[in-house]
Formats: sequence, C-alpha cells, structure tokens
Amino acid sequence: MENEQTFTPLADEAFLSLGAQQIAYVKAISLPDGAHAIGIFSADGKPMAAAPSVELAQAMIRQHDLEPALVH
Repeated sequence: MENEQTFTPLADEAFLSLGAQQIAYVKAISLPDGAHAIGIFSADGKPMAAAPSVELAQAMIRQHDLEPALVH
C-alpha cells in the first residue's frame, strides 16, 4: 500500500512528559491522619497539593493555567 504509515513508539521519558505543562490529575486520597481529601498530581504523578473537594481542586488547578483531569 502506498499510504502505509509506520508507528514509532514513544520513549518512556517522552511518554511521561506528555501533558506535563497542561494537565494536572485529581483523585481521592487518604491523608496521614486518616482524613479523606482530593489529591492534585502533576502529569508525571508527583503530588502537588490537596483540597477538601473535587470542585476546589479543579479551581486550584485552573488558577495555575492547567487543565484538570479525573483519575478513577
């Protein structure tokens, strides 16, 4: 076939950096004292902050010009 395209997989480092400057992830977490919160994580999985609700976590993320994404 003439229009056949080849697939080149991303290196692990390149894959991990996808969205790093645009996306922050939120998911439910348990704090060391046993309380529940919403954790905010960078695209590479590093913890950034915690909030008492999903809505507040999303607002915090947007204040820093990032787009929130939920993790289930």
